[in-house]
Amino acid sequence: EMERPFVGVASAFSEVVPGHMHLRGIVDAVKAGVRAGGGVPFEFGTMGICDGIAMNHQGMLYSLPSRELVADTVEAMTVAHAFDALVLVPCCDKIVPGMLMAAVRLDVPTVVVGGGPMLAGRLGDQAVDLNTTFEAVGRHMAGVLDDEGLKQIECAACPTCGSCSGLFTANSMNCLTEALGLALPGNGTIPAPFSERLRLAKDSGETVMRVLRNGLTPRRIVTATAIGNALVVDASMGCSTNTVLHLAAIATEAGLDFPLQQINDIAGRTPHLCAIAPAGPYHME
Repeated sequence: EMERPFVGVASAFSEVVPGHMHLRGIVDAVKAGVRAGGGVPFEFGTMGICDGIAMNHQGMLYSLPSRELVADTVEAMTVAHAFDALVLVPCCDKIVPGMLMAAVRLDVPTVVVGGGPMLAGRLGDQAVDLNTTFEAVGRHMAGVLDDEGLKQIECAACPTCGSCSGLFTANSMNCLTEALGLALPGNGTIPAPFSERLRLAKDSGETVMRVLRNGLTPRRIVTATAIGNALVVDASMGCSTNTVLHLAAIATEAGLDFPLQQINDIAGRTPHLCAIAPAGPYHME
């Protein structure tokens, strides 16, 4: 094993973020893929803040800065332990862009496999999600919704593991990671509870070994054209506006210019193809 490539597997798992409760299984599948591909995996953890919990109090001030801490953790562990390649396993909020920033900063062969989107909840014939809960809290405060009605929504809105079921930051960024070329097809859309997500994770572990053998590093993949492709996908899907903050940071880490005018130029010529929550009635599933 000492003669084989050492592969760092960065896991966002913690017991704090509800959407991360399945990441141990995802990471185990990644490590199986790395071993099958001839490498030796080493799992390590990163911090992660759940924006849905760090809401309406001082904790929200810590969310965006945590992106830099995630990137710095991956960098420190990779350089200190001389990993030959990386598989990054984010799930929610600022963890996805933080890991992507580390990938292009380090320029070590890397594959990203996210935890996947949560399924939408059901309340009668209505699909519900995290945003439904936020709205319900407002209705409760206004006296339009009683305690029992609020509790029903609260208990139905987030029924599975994974990142919240609409096109919020995590699902947006996991889709854009495909467009950037750092994740396998399906990374943004295969639901978190599906067995297919485990197959994707194992395939990602095997794939990073091929990426390593071929000498493909993130800066060879994340070019100005790739950033443009990500913006096209962003505009066509109607992704979270947070993606602009994150693509700018990723481009900067890759040594690329990120002129703000290109956002308007691309959005102006790209048709908006889908209406995914919170902008429409459909969910990632």
